[in-house]
Amino acid sequence: MEWTLSAFQSLPFIDQIILVLAEGDSLGQNIAANYPSVTTVNGGDERYGSVLNGLHWLQQRVSADDWVMVHDVARPCVSTADVEKLYHYCQSSGDGAVLATPVTDTTKRRLSDTKVETLDRSTLWAVQTPQCFRLGELHTALQRCLAQSVPVTDEASAIELNEGNVGLVEGSRRNIKLTHADDLAIVELFLTSKETET
Repeated sequence: MEWTLSAFQSLPFIDQIILVLAEGDSLGQNIAANYPSVTTVNGGDERYGSVLNGLHWLQQRVSADDWVMVHDVARPCVSTADVEKLYHYCQSSGDGAVLATPVTDTTKRRLSDTKVETLDRSTLWAVQTPQCFRLGELHTALQRCLAQSVPVTDEASAIELNEGNVGLVEGSRRNIKLTHADDLAIVELFLTSKETET
């Protein structure tokens, strides 16, 4: 959380950071207290509920046309250069976008226990965060998915389902998500090397 907050706080175009925490997360609250630009908001039961809570808070204070970025705190290796690249893409194109990397492994879809099919990897990208969209567009898209009980695993999915545009901005492969225990050693290596660079 500290690595992630520090990365975003250092960017000049980030005006406000909303940290969505589980209710009663005292550790998260204590960390947030060290960052003057951070406001904490209670999370929801699912990811999209947490994002909506953050967007509700913002709607009272900023314009629907303002850009918002949604980032997983479980991706502490995000580089400020990639966040800048994403922001400038959205500013220049007028469309929302996500950080992503082209898939390089042969990728298969499992059809049954003994049958698979190979997908055309030249069209496949592995999506990361942050994901950047206009506040009003993202709020409306998530609300519609919620009203129709359509599960979405990221913000871009909600935009896609509402026929919005989503650009792909190539990011670093170091921006991995801390999901499994094995990931911890990789994240630690990346963060340690990042620390020695600065």
